[in-house]
Amino acid sequence: MKTIASFTIDHLRLLPGLYVSRKDRVGGETLTTFDLRMTRPNEEPVMNTAELHTIEHLAATYLRNHDEYGPKVIYFGPMGCRTGNYLILAGDYEAADIAPLVVGTFEFIRDYEGDIPGASGAGCGNYLDMNLPMARYYARKYLETLYHLDESTMRYPA
Repeated sequence: MKTIASFTIDHLRLLPGLYVSRKDRVGGETLTTFDLRMTRPNEEPVMNTAELHTIEHLAATYLRNHDEYGPKVIYFGPMGCRTGNYLILAGDYEAADIAPLVVGTFEFIRDYEGDIPGASGAGCGNYLDMNLPMARYYARKYLETLYHLDESTMRYPA
């Protein structure tokens, strides 16, 4: 079998950042998958499921309610390696195009107080696995990267 593209990225050199992971054509539409890499692979500890789950609930709520991008959100969710999240948008975008959207998303998470949307037995399959303080911590940490994006944090290492 052929190696899939995401396994060809040098994760030993990959920095936290905002990357275009892939672009796919579906019918007449382009779908852009973004790699929201929050921690440095194989260098930093991975995030626990509780904070990733909380980030997923808050980010999905923010993104799907966004006036401009809400109708274009196809998916937001965690990476299996627990070093970040994927965001899939309908449209042909570059990382710089959506940087303000991602900043807004993580500022929302950083500042969020109150009940986590969808965190109930009726609204979620594992609602007890949530950690808002750690989600806010990781949002603050990731914002330090997002506020200073450059080529090294928006283009995969060669």
